[in-house]
Formats: sequence, C-alpha cells, structure tokens
Amino acid sequence: MQIGVALPQMAPGYGPGTTLDWARRIDSGPFSSVSVGERVTFSNPEMVATLGACAAVTERVQVLANLWVLPQHPTAMVAQQIGTLDQLSDGRLEVAVGVGGREHDYRALGAEFTRRHQQLDDKVAELKSLLGGEPPFEGADPVGPACVQPGGPIILAGAMGPKAMRRAARWADGISGFSIAGDAEEIAAAGALADRCWAEAGRTTTPRKVSGCFTALGVTDASEALRSFTARYLGFLGPELAELVAGTVRASSPEVLAAILDDAEQAGCDEFILVPAVTDPNFLEVAAEVVGARSATDFA
Repeated sequence: MQIGVALPQMAPGYGPGTTLDWARRIDSGPFSSVSVGERVTFSNPEMVATLGACAAVTERVQVLANLWVLPQHPTAMVAQQIGTLDQLSDGRLEVAVGVGGREHDYRALGAEFTRRHQQLDDKVAELKSLLGGEPPFEGADPVGPACVQPGGPIILAGAMGPKAMRRAARWADGISGFSIAGDAEEIAAAGALADRCWAEAGRTTTPRKVSGCFTALGVTDASEALRSFTARYLGFLGPELAELVAGTVRASSPEVLAAILDDAEQAGCDEFILVPAVTDPNFLEVAAEVVGARSATDFA
C-alpha cells in the first residue's frame, strides 16, 4: 500500500513558506503523493494554484487533487487547469472529483447547490470529452493545453454512500474515500461497496481505492491538536456535531497510526493519505519513520 501526505492547508499556522517547504519534504520522503483539497469559505489557500506550486517543485511523487468539487466550476476551465497541472507535473497528476457538502462554498462561487450528483455525472462526461481533445462547442478550438497523459489523468470519485457509488461506477477509475478517525470497518466497507458497484456496472477492472484520515504527529499534545483541528474543520456542521466527531479521532501517535495503516492495507487500500492537523514539519519526520518501519518489515 502506498502512503501519501496532504499539505496541512486547513491547519492553523499555514503561511507563505509552507506550501513549497512541505512539498519538497514530501517529495524527498518515503511518500507516494502530495495532495491538496478544495474549500472556499475557510482559511486555506486555493487548490489549483497550490497544486501548481507542488508540481513545479517536486519530481517524484504523484500530485493529487483531492478533491475537486466539480459542480462548483465551469467544466472547460477545469479542463484547462487539469491540462496545465498535468504538464507542470509531467504526467504525475491524479484527480478526485465529488459534490462536496458545504453550501456556503457553492453560494460564494455563484453555483447551484441542488442536483449536485446529476451535475457531477454530466460534468465528468463533459470533462472527459474536453480532455480527449473534443472542442467545447462546434466551431471552437479544443481546450488546451493537452495533457501529458493521453486522455487526461485517472479520475477518482469521492463517493461514499451506495447511490453515489453506483453512479461513480459508471465513470470513475476508482474511489477517494476518507475515514476521519481511520476506522478499519469504515474503510473496509467503502472498499467492499466499491468492488460490488463496479461488478454490478459490468466493469472489467477493479477500482483503485484511496482512503485517508486526519492525523497529528511530532508536536506537543498531539491528541489535543488533532481534536481541535477536527472540530474547527467540521465547524460547518454545527458546534455540537463537530465536537462529537472530533471526539472520535485517534491518529496522534506513531503506534496508533501504524495500526491504522495496517488495517487499511488489510482492507485493500491501494493508497492511504495522511491529512495533517498541524503545520510543524516535524510531522513529516515522524510520519517518515512510521512509513519506513513498514517498508523495512515488508522486505524483512
């Protein structure tokens, strides 16, 4: 199982030098990818520009957009951004798409919040056409630049429930799931659901399975840092529910994280993304030790 790291873009203390510093450190470590998420009405930097910076200063790791809330955006613009990022990364780009769950982001962008799942289906079909070189309308030139990867990068679906997963099985190359607490049963259930939906859709390939969890490492009182980060991030759910969910997080020590990774691999994950609750680069040193110990065991 591969192990990637997201930038700590949602954590307090993210500053002017964080993007490049973390991207370079991730690229030099034993990690598989650097990823960035999308959120508008929050304190984080914008996803596409941040991904571009990551692509420019890394050479080895995959560059993962995780997750692009596609219904919020004009599809042709997304196609151009994907082509640009794929060129900047020399074909190392992967893209996860979904509907999101924050109405304020839709409102801030002037996008329609209703019928999000149908919008996603329609926009993915349009996106694939554009990335394949088809013009956006008759008489127009194709949207450029062309991707390094023929037809564009693989597209993962941020689908969780049965209905969304069945829809995704018609067009996605895999799933990008998430378990806030790194729960083994939750991760395994998502993978099993994906396999079942892919089979029901008549797909001849198995879905790529990506998951992840919030984690805090390398700082004093990591458990409190993880809890407070989670409550702040989930504040849009309301304070009571945010605090309730924050009480379930647990990946605040190397030992617990190692167990979560073992469970995720056993559940069939192809890649697991560590989403940092802290901006201290000591996080990467401790995470690298955990990943390195797993690799040493694999080759023992």
